[in-house]
Amino acid sequence: MTDRAVKLRSRLRHAGPLPLAFASGLWIAAAANGPLWRALAALPEMASWRGALFMAGFGIAIAALVAAVLSLFAWRRTIKPAAALLLLAAAVGAHFMGTYGVVLDPTMMVNVLHTDMREARDLIGWRLALTVLLLAGLPIGALACMRPPAVAWPRQALRNGLALAGALAVVGALVMALFADLSSTMRNHKSVRYLINPLNALWSLGVVATQANARAGGPPAPIGRDATVLPPAPGARPPLLMLVIGETARADHFSLNGYARPTNPALSGIADVTSFRDVTSCGTNTAASLPCMVSHLGRDGFEARRGDSENLMDLLQRAGLAVLWLDNQAGCKGLCDRVPHAMAHEPAGGDASLLAGLCDGAQCDDAALLRGLDRRLAELPAEHRARGVVLVLHQMGSHGPAYASRSPPGRKPFQPECTTNVLRDCDHAALVNAYDNSIAYTDQLLGEAIAWLGRQRARHAPALLYVSDHGESLGEANVFLHGLPRAIAPREQTHVPMVLWLGERDGWQPDCLRHQRDAALSHDHLFHTVLGLAGVRAAEYRPALDALAGCRGDLH
Repeated sequence: MTDRAVKLRSRLRHAGPLPLAFASGLWIAAAANGPLWRALAALPEMASWRGALFMAGFGIAIAALVAAVLSLFAWRRTIKPAAALLLLAAAVGAHFMGTYGVVLDPTMMVNVLHTDMREARDLIGWRLALTVLLLAGLPIGALACMRPPAVAWPRQALRNGLALAGALAVVGALVMALFADLSSTMRNHKSVRYLINPLNALWSLGVVATQANARAGGPPAPIGRDATVLPPAPGARPPLLMLVIGETARADHFSLNGYARPTNPALSGIADVTSFRDVTSCGTNTAASLPCMVSHLGRDGFEARRGDSENLMDLLQRAGLAVLWLDNQAGCKGLCDRVPHAMAHEPAGGDASLLAGLCDGAQCDDAALLRGLDRRLAELPAEHRARGVVLVLHQMGSHGPAYASRSPPGRKPFQPECTTNVLRDCDHAALVNAYDNSIAYTDQLLGEAIAWLGRQRARHAPALLYVSDHGESLGEANVFLHGLPRAIAPREQTHVPMVLWLGERDGWQPDCLRHQRDAALSHDHLFHTVLGLAGVRAAEYRPALDALAGCRGDLH
């Protein structure tokens, strides 16, 4: 090795914090933004020299922005861990955006923060490991070999300030030069702004933190202070309502809604079942939809709220009903904290034999939600049961990408099915088979739930209402899973099933129910519809948002 090469190697190895910051920015912009560059290259307006110039300028602007962020940490002891963290975030973001077509907007970041190990396990595989190794491991390995020299802090602070100003000046100049194309692209292709990696994740985390700090602290504001149970008709039994909150179910994959495949054999054979065919979700992921759908505020009010309020469960309990939440997911997001609740893997009465063959540690088939229900019901306060009972079952449902894990062996009518979590590697027909098997298993669960409810008729007037929290993309437009910003989400992610079984209750108008099944409904109707079914009234109740108000006579 020549003296010149030795000196160059030594100089590179002892590069200062700022060169490392700018080198990391260039690597991230070029290598970790593959999903962004593929999306831009697919746009017709990019198929020209002007488009190529725009993409080059856009890439330099991203590199400069990343460098600007890292210049805040461009100190001898902090630059390497800060750059490594950003490289890891960029690699993980590139994997999920590239593999599933998702974006890391604020609502998705909330979902990420609430993900538990059961859900995370389904997303981890060799492809993620390889992506992280190539996009983050290689540059982090190079960073580990660097030995930035010591520089007096006033001089380093001056350098960092100048670098920050210079990087922002480059961004500003490029924005001005590319403004016409930039504004047009961002306006006409909104999804592009969510692909700028990892700045999209940093911005989304900032939004989440800002929104959390902007809301009033302390306990949630009470609702339903005047809540009361309607007086029953003479000789009437107290209501028993089972609210099943589905997960990731698409309305257009329910044969009750016209889907060609027999995904609802159990429900199709049960009388008094109504499927509502035009229901829209509050959000496109659980963290957004679940709190919204049990709120009295509706989607617009919930998104604009300045503080947290109690929810449907609190109001039902305050009215005097017995309420129980059973969960087979990552938890109830705080919605069940003030009512009796249990996880599916926690057997009723501590009797583990009830869950035999259904659970592997904390991960259970949804059938576990129904085991020991008689015992759980008996454990609720007798004085509340005398007024009525609301049972909430929160499913694992069709949560992806491990669709094959959502239906047990022997309950898979559609074959062959995709068994990998790398959905792009699946044959599309096999992917749909795996997903439809999960829908068919939900159908079986609902059939068994209705059978259990039917056995409670001697003491209660039973009913069941099922509704999913959001839908799912199965490769349409090269998008998988869910979680796209609602403004740009496809209908597959927002069109959800809602099914009602009335248990032969008297006083309902069948013609009205048949008409309502094609009415345009949304999660905004759920709060008020449940109050109507449970026979509860409060100031928050809006008859216009009770999907069944016009079809109900004597509730009990």
